[in-house]
Amino acid sequence: MTSTVPALGTRTAEGSALQAVLLDMDGTLVDTEGFWWDAEVEVFGRLGHTLDDSWRHVVVGGPMTRSAGFLIEATGADVTLAELTVLLNDGFEDRIGRVLPLMPGAARLLAELAAHEIPTALVSASHRRIIDRILTSLGPQNFALTIAGDEVERTKPHPDPYLLAAAGLGADPARCAVVEDTATGVAAAEAAGCHVVAVPSVAPIAPAVRRTVVTSLEQVDLPFLRGLMTEKR
Repeated sequence: MTSTVPALGTRTAEGSALQAVLLDMDGTLVDTEGFWWDAEVEVFGRLGHTLDDSWRHVVVGGPMTRSAGFLIEATGADVTLAELTVLLNDGFEDRIGRVLPLMPGAARLLAELAAHEIPTALVSASHRRIIDRILTSLGPQNFALTIAGDEVERTKPHPDPYLLAAAGLGADPARCAVVEDTATGVAAAEAAGCHVVAVPSVAPIAPAVRRTVVTSLEQVDLPFLRGLMTEKR
């Protein structure tokens, strides 16, 4: 199993200015953002509540505690945060057990990073039990470490997960490229001082300084990521 927090490396700025690539999971590498919403709709339906589709943009991309807490408050459902977390993880895990579509370009990008021995981390707000299931499809060998949302004190939108990943790879956050699909993940990566490639999945994301927006991972390759370190954006 991939180590969650390995010993700090000694990688320096010598060679390529790109020191590491840090990748979000849901909606970025695997097409699962809709799975989470479907699980939330199903669980709350069993609890006697109908979710407003406009809430989907509120709950996407963040920690489960925030999403679940919002839905409990919005619906008034008679369920605790701990109980709902289990129900949602069960519902999501059932769905990925049936089908797990990768985002277009994801397999090719991971293979390219591995072939060039670019230090790569998976940084997700999902819980460890979910990450470990999905890693079997993504290939655990493609990641030097993985960071789960239930293993950090503060997950996205806080910078902690990306700072931890950069440190674990012995990289300067300013020399890391992050690939994210939500505003919450982008905020976390930018707060950590990383260069960001946004591939919006549910809600639009605007370009900004040190942030490049693309429509698909098929537009992202190693030369593209290396170029982020030298171009003014």
